[in-house]
Amino acid sequence: MGEVIVVTSGKGGVGKTTTTANLGAGLATHGHRVVLVDADIGLRNLDVVLGLENRIVYDITDVTGGHCRLRQALIKDKRFEGLFLLPAAQTKDKTAVSPDQMKALCEELKQEFDYVIIDCPAGIEQGFRNAIAGADKAIVVTTPEVAAVRDADRIIGLLEAAELRDPRLIINRIRPRMVRHGDMMSIEDIIDILAIDLLGVVPEDEMVVISTNRGEPVVQDERSRSGQAYRNIVRRIKGEPVPMMNLDEGGFVSRFLRRMIGLP
Repeated sequence: MGEVIVVTSGKGGVGKTTTTANLGAGLATHGHRVVLVDADIGLRNLDVVLGLENRIVYDITDVTGGHCRLRQALIKDKRFEGLFLLPAAQTKDKTAVSPDQMKALCEELKQEFDYVIIDCPAGIEQGFRNAIAGADKAIVVTTPEVAAVRDADRIIGLLEAAELRDPRLIINRIRPRMVRHGDMMSIEDIIDILAIDLLGVVPEDEMVVISTNRGEPVVQDERSRSGQAYRNIVRRIKGEPVPMMNLDEGGFVSRFLRRMIGLP
């Protein structure tokens, strides 16, 4: 039986949907069967990030409402063997699905897939409650901004209240030069505040913007630093002890990250 991982953040615009797409594509390249579930009903974007927006016939509300079979709504990504998308509805709101329906849906998907990765909407309302309802694990995405970290802290508290213990953290869009100059929160500062295990750090990279606009996950780009960061995160999800990549010329960030995961 597979496992359900919810990717959440609290604040919007921190790269949660991009992270979901890249983790899914990365896990699929390792031979796993993966389904990505867009739980952001009314504001779906995961289909665009994956370049699958023109292939949607049915969506998650059609499945939970009994208007189609689950298999009919799943879109197979032809570039990645084993990767599927269950899109959100665009014309309904987040009350169109209930937490109990999401639980049942996740249980059904776990029977067929190794990983069920849920793209959680921003906020802490109904959409958040739906997205976490059937999850076994949680990944919290934040950027090195005070507002994003504060919202992530709030989300971590809500996850623990919902008995989703030990969420793991991805810090997105880090800029080592700004950290060195004291113009951006450091990785150490963020971990001290949030007090959860670090899963990975993704550097600021214009290739993320380019690949997202093309509907091509950057994880398949062998030349980009962000692609390498996502590939490393995928291997850590699989349980491999992968050291953090060197993010800056001086090596300060890299040395700190190696200490964080217990490497010499």
